[in-house]
Amino acid sequence: MKRREFVIKSGVAAAGIATSTLTTAKIIGLNDANNKIKIGVIGTGSRGQGLIPNINSIDHFDVVACADILPFRLEEGLSKVADQQVKGYSDYRKILDDKDIDAVLIATPFSMHAKIAMDAIDAGKHVYCEKTMAKGYKDIQDLVSVANRSKKVFQTGHQYHSSRLYTHVVDLIKKGGLGQIQAFECQWNRNGDWRRSVPSPDLERIINWRMYREYSGGLLAELCSHQLDFANWVLDATPNKVTGFGGVDYWKDGRETYDNIHLIYDYPEGVKAKFTCLTANSKDDYQIKVMGDKGTLILSYDKAWFYPEGKLNKELGEVDGVSGATVSWDEGKGIPIVVDHIEPSKQALMDFRDNIVNNKRPASNVISGAKAALCVQMGLDAMYDQKIVHWNPDFDKLG
Repeated sequence: MKRREFVIKSGVAAAGIATSTLTTAKIIGLNDANNKIKIGVIGTGSRGQGLIPNINSIDHFDVVACADILPFRLEEGLSKVADQQVKGYSDYRKILDDKDIDAVLIATPFSMHAKIAMDAIDAGKHVYCEKTMAKGYKDIQDLVSVANRSKKVFQTGHQYHSSRLYTHVVDLIKKGGLGQIQAFECQWNRNGDWRRSVPSPDLERIINWRMYREYSGGLLAELCSHQLDFANWVLDATPNKVTGFGGVDYWKDGRETYDNIHLIYDYPEGVKAKFTCLTANSKDDYQIKVMGDKGTLILSYDKAWFYPEGKLNKELGEVDGVSGATVSWDEGKGIPIVVDHIEPSKQALMDFRDNIVNNKRPASNVISGAKAALCVQMGLDAMYDQKIVHWNPDFDKLG
């Protein structure tokens, strides 16, 4: 048996690792093929277009309308919808006015999330709001207030919160599988300018909105926010303070958001969480490393490995506790954790459908989304103002 194929069985109690089987949530009231959740997609850029095929593949879930201010983006989005009777609008409020539409997916630029989400809630729609949930402290707090007054489902687009692999890993950590957590080291590195082609110069800021501070939180909001959400989730906590640095040091092309960022968040009990994003070096791509005094857990997009510390490392190397066989693993990645799971974005949309049907609060909800968004804004302030930014105790009143 090859090292990479070895799977630790549930009997390895010392490591606290167990395989898991994917479970399907009970769907109530959707047995009739004609009974569907109807959703409108607001924002049909790359993310909105990418999620439409996922919705197409989910039973009892239909895209019935799309909205985008750019005609060619709207056409691209409409072309991906399974039902070609889908309606297209340049004004998202047309979707909100349609009483037959149950829910909306918001995949617009970051700066527009709060306004559209609050309008959607006021219109009586269930909301799936892409990450990062909202930009700026006031919009975050206002959106939480509006969502908390509503009985509709509000789910944020931190899709790893829906991943059955990530859920299993978080449970493992919380049960002491890594011992006392010492630190997180997270990265999301790429090699490319992150720029989209622009058919006309007057569309530069609209299409390349991620490059401009008016619309975007840059790498921290678009990438690191997922890993910040994960750290908050694992620790059941928010950071006390953050400091960090970044700059436009490689892509000298007029962008305002940084092309590299390096932040350290200080959590309770001395846990430090580091976050790095590069755009001119892609070594190791995406990775989350959680380090405890009993071992380290490493996560990629869809795989996880456990690397035990010290004596436990030696014991596991001698016997697996189940079959008596010698345990071998890739010294660079450790013992693989195998859990049945599907692509996280699709799972998150399946969960959104199920949460609507079962009137269930999402795992990635307005409060967890707000906490991640607050961490993003703190990090941006720390980098842009070159200072240490502390958690505001007033944030704890959000829930």
